[in-house]
Amino acid sequence: MFRKILLVQLFLFIGYCVNAQVSSASKEQVGRMKADNLSDDQVRQLVSEMKKKNVPLSQLDNYATQKGVPASEVPKLKERIQSLGLDKELSSAEIVKEAETRTYSEAHSETTASPEKEKKTRVFGSELFNNKNLTFEPNLRLPTPVNYHLGTGDEVIIDVYGYSEVQHKLKVSPDGYINIPNLGLIYVNGLSIEDARNRITKQLSTIYSGIKSGNTFVQITLGNIRSIRVLLIGEIVNPGSYTLPSLATVANALYVSGGPSENGSFRNIQVIRNGQVISTFDLYDFLVNGDLSNSIVLQDQDIVKVNPYGTRVELYGEVKRPAIYEAKPNETLQQVISYAGGYTDNAFRETINAFRINNKEREVVTVTASQVPNFQLKSGDQFFISGVLNRFSNRVIIAGQVFHAGTFALEPNMTLSDLIKKADGVTENASLTRGIIRRLQKDYSPSFVSFNVQDVIDGKEQVFLRKEDSVVIYGKTELREAYHVKILGEVNNPGVYAYGDSMRLEDLILLAGGLRDAASLSNIEVSRIIREPGYNSKDSLKSIIQKFNLNSEDNATHLFSLQPFDEVMIRRAPLYSSLSNVVIEGEVVYPGTYTINSKKEHISDLVKRGGGLRPDAFPEGAVLLRRTFVTGSDSSLLANKLETFFNKLQDSSSIEHVKTSIERKQQLLGISLDKIMRSPGSKYDLYLEEGDVISVPKKLQTVQMFGEIYFPKKIRYDGKYTFRDYINGSGGFTAQALRRRSYIVYANGEVKNTSKILFFNRYPKVKPGAEIYVPSRREHKGLSGNEAIGLASGLASVALVIVTILNAVK
Repeated sequence: MFRKILLVQLFLFIGYCVNAQVSSASKEQVGRMKADNLSDDQVRQLVSEMKKKNVPLSQLDNYATQKGVPASEVPKLKERIQSLGLDKELSSAEIVKEAETRTYSEAHSETTASPEKEKKTRVFGSELFNNKNLTFEPNLRLPTPVNYHLGTGDEVIIDVYGYSEVQHKLKVSPDGYINIPNLGLIYVNGLSIEDARNRITKQLSTIYSGIKSGNTFVQITLGNIRSIRVLLIGEIVNPGSYTLPSLATVANALYVSGGPSENGSFRNIQVIRNGQVISTFDLYDFLVNGDLSNSIVLQDQDIVKVNPYGTRVELYGEVKRPAIYEAKPNETLQQVISYAGGYTDNAFRETINAFRINNKEREVVTVTASQVPNFQLKSGDQFFISGVLNRFSNRVIIAGQVFHAGTFALEPNMTLSDLIKKADGVTENASLTRGIIRRLQKDYSPSFVSFNVQDVIDGKEQVFLRKEDSVVIYGKTELREAYHVKILGEVNNPGVYAYGDSMRLEDLILLAGGLRDAASLSNIEVSRIIREPGYNSKDSLKSIIQKFNLNSEDNATHLFSLQPFDEVMIRRAPLYSSLSNVVIEGEVVYPGTYTINSKKEHISDLVKRGGGLRPDAFPEGAVLLRRTFVTGSDSSLLANKLETFFNKLQDSSSIEHVKTSIERKQQLLGISLDKIMRSPGSKYDLYLEEGDVISVPKKLQTVQMFGEIYFPKKIRYDGKYTFRDYINGSGGFTAQALRRRSYIVYANGEVKNTSKILFFNRYPKVKPGAEIYVPSRREHKGLSGNEAIGLASGLASVALVIVTILNAVK
């Protein structure tokens, strides 16, 4: 029994240890997670999780921190997401969501507001009350109207001038009186300005005797006017009681109240005073004729009533102001059309189609032109004024190679010859053998009529025209492929040029800007297309090639005529080569740029031309920078070779790293200048190429440390120190150091790595100016938390099975 308990505890302990080890490894891995070590699939999985949780790219910092990514690695992670094109998915999701919300709200507001708005704007005259630039405010600077009646609150200005001069500004009291100093009260309420002047003058004459004798005069004017209360009722947008200036008219009152409503009449607006209708205002008088004479001045306690409309009809189509119009009982369709400004120039006036609502259904009514003046209207009628047909009764068209192409009128018995004469004849480029007439048959299906242009002009062929005939006369150049010739090679402007008759080889060379300095005059080739009428299966000839030598005494170049589609090749002279330059810099006597004087010039020759090395030069550290690609074809060839290599790489970061190194314009080429100078012309002494740059440094005295070292730094070079001595001088290897992959880059670009002898590492020798690199180990992926729990549970289950078996055996 004790052994059984001990065995179960042993398995449980193993499971716990595994779980703890996996958990600690997972935490350690998360804490050391680097963006460069993530594969493309892991980055895509991270972006997919962000999309599901609606996390935008702008919140990547917080989300990455929650996932255990250090803050220093977030910019690199963002670059990885952008390089894979996944940032568009995160930003597009936000844009789509915002667009859907905005589209719904806008569509909802437009749907709810558009019908009412459309209906208001379609009623003729309704826009008058929506115009912010039109206020209908009464003009208070006008002379006092003669028929204006004074009331409580008005200011009366009394001017006495002549032998006696005095001015009084008096307000009418609530009882209707004005109080004149030295005279007393005078009742003026309800009096017109004229009546008030007579009464006031009569009373003033009692104290001013000059008034009767004619030496003193009295003038009565209106100062500040009073306010009145007016009630607006009926079918109006904002009915109610309004306080207006006493000079306000019916139009002013309508404007401040918003005008007639949807069902309000524009033509039956009543002014009620003391229970009686004293005036009926028609807004159409103002809208159509600009007449406001019926807009009377309102008085206090007046009522403006807007009645419902009686008859409304709609006009649309070819009228100048399509809208819904209100008609009075005796008005006809002709009067409504005049309200709409009349017909447009494109209107068809013979018939007007009307849609009318009867007792049960709709019906169509056709109104002829003679019926329009007397046609009686019915509310709800809709009149459509159509336009004239887009057809011509006598049109013929001529196009192509004539001097004045265009549209002409078809005259009786007009022939094609007459039409060509009206177009001032055919041009010099016209093809005279054949022309075409596009004609419509009786069923309006198209047909073509061909003719001989020359015979028509000479009168040998007579073709009568019909309406809508379209004549086309083609040009010679339009019926054939455009002729051209091509010149390539050593000319200043190679390319394709238009061909002309009697064009010679020298002419084409001149068009191409002349020959280049490198052109060979003894080997000019002209390639020509074979034009044979018959087919011969045994003939394998594909083109005709003719060579010319401009240096020859019997030169026939000036006599050789080109043909369409000829191709001329001017080749490069075999002995011609452009100057090539190289650069040597650093510790030489004469550094600078040198021209290569021989195809077999070596590095050692260039050093000698530069005066040799200086005493403090360090030839072991000299480097050579050489162009990556000599020609464009080299670049294309290498790109094709690398395409297969890129397809084998799975990680985008690896592909980008390789591409970046390939696309450099210059690459480092390691040389051994010390061996070159000891043995000129040896295998180390390379030939020079165009663009080479040789750099000779001074004596180097340090060694640089990089990678998984506790304190990377520069260390003074000492010939007695080994590789491990330099490592120990920088703090030693870190726990993540991959020692067996350590390598050294020497000053001249040469690289040596660590080798393995049995179980020991053999490190390379350290030289002055060397750089020591210690790479890091790859992070091994451990078990996840769920996997560790599953493994521990499995081990515990196995332990129980073993215990059960042991019990069964006993």
